[in-house]
Amino acid sequence: MCGLMKPFSLSILHILILSNMSTVDKYFELVDQHQQKFIETLREVVAIPSVSSDASRRGEVVRMGEWLQARWEALGATCKRVDPGKQDLHGLELDLPPVILGQYGNDANKKTVLVYGHYDVQPALLEDGWDTDPFTLVETADGRLVGRGSTDDKGPVLGWLLCAETHKQAGLDFPVNLKFCFEGMEESGSEGLDDIIVAEADKWFKGTDVVCISDNYWLGTSKPCLTHGLRGVSYFHLQIEGPGADLHSGVFGGTVHEPMIDLVHLLSTLVDPNGRIKVPGIYDQVMAETEEEERSYEGLEFSHNALAGDLKRDVIIHSDERMTLKHRWRYPTLSIHGVEGAFYAPGDKTVIPARVRGKFSLRTVPNMEPARVAELVTQYLNAEFAKLGSKNVMKVIETHGGRWWYSSPNHPNFVAAARATERVYGVTPDLTREGGSIPVTLTFEENLGVNVLLLPMGAADDGAHSINEKIDKRNYIQGIKLLGAYLHEISVTDLNATTA
Repeated sequence: MCGLMKPFSLSILHILILSNMSTVDKYFELVDQHQQKFIETLREVVAIPSVSSDASRRGEVVRMGEWLQARWEALGATCKRVDPGKQDLHGLELDLPPVILGQYGNDANKKTVLVYGHYDVQPALLEDGWDTDPFTLVETADGRLVGRGSTDDKGPVLGWLLCAETHKQAGLDFPVNLKFCFEGMEESGSEGLDDIIVAEADKWFKGTDVVCISDNYWLGTSKPCLTHGLRGVSYFHLQIEGPGADLHSGVFGGTVHEPMIDLVHLLSTLVDPNGRIKVPGIYDQVMAETEEEERSYEGLEFSHNALAGDLKRDVIIHSDERMTLKHRWRYPTLSIHGVEGAFYAPGDKTVIPARVRGKFSLRTVPNMEPARVAELVTQYLNAEFAKLGSKNVMKVIETHGGRWWYSSPNHPNFVAAARATERVYGVTPDLTREGGSIPVTLTFEENLGVNVLLLPMGAADDGAHSINEKIDKRNYIQGIKLLGAYLHEISVTDLNATTA
């Protein structure tokens, strides 16, 4: 009996794969045929100014969420609107935008993929320096689709919807059960989202096999990538408090311990001009490099010339491109962001501020623990302050301690995404990590207990938070193909295969 079953099983699998290839090819044809329609849909949603940080546009954010819900429900999805509660925005109490949960398909024989995205955008005004109205999508002669939210994150969010609609309209079998979680506060701290994920982990999200997030970017502009790591961030305020009120420098300069002088000195002890963190013990928890990791830097689409061009000036610390990437991805860094309480307006003012707060952050990497980072930073600053002999009062305040995220690129979820990328773009994707943080990635992984993949649609030069944000037409259309190909690859992938 066993001898007969084995070849029978293989033949069934072979048929499934061939059928899957045929369906994907048909899907690709349809995406090509409907390019202009998909661009018009993007134009429709870019026109909704869903700026989550602007109280006057909160209604527009809600309208964008309702647009998504209505469109998915028209397709046949079951949706659930979750209201996260209230928000105090500069003294004004507002309802937080809804989190739209949904499920498309409920076939017990299919795998279930959860996708996340956000429908809110950064602020944008024509007078900020945009070439065109930021909320009117413009297709340029060189193939750019310019408009706020085009790449961050309305283009990718639409990609999932357009993928499902295309399958249904053509009568193609949708390869998986698709759950989705779309929020309207990502650009303003994702307020309320973590609580919803925790509450729904064993309810709405139950049965999820893998998670896919498309809210980041390629390393360069021509080669796609898969992202398997993000740095965490620990944010600190360093407060120095002295006299009871601001003082006149002509009267009190040289006669009192000045908080600003103490602060500037302490900030200068944190990091050297080449980016080396001077806090003792801070590198002790950093995960050791492996030979496999070292090989992963080979052949990446990255160059100092391109980076210097993006920066508009060559201010790069490292001479070796590999070291630049390592300091972006796998080493901790410390950046000083600003000073609160000091004079910063145009002109001159001879004031000695009574209390100042310096603000700095550390980007953390595997296997650094936020609590230990805070402990080391506080101990070091206390010791350095004691050396000054100042009569001022110093306080170290940690305002945020977000952990890093790291996943093996050998997991079947990533293997499926790599195959899909090769099918769409004809190249093996770069395997990258990011210097920034996407906190929801870790929230999903920890609470659902499944693998999370970052599958970017946009390119490195999209200018997500800048003026003239764009997504290239090529990335948008090929990205819609990629999301569909990924779902088809997941449908024929053994997600329980051993990870190397």
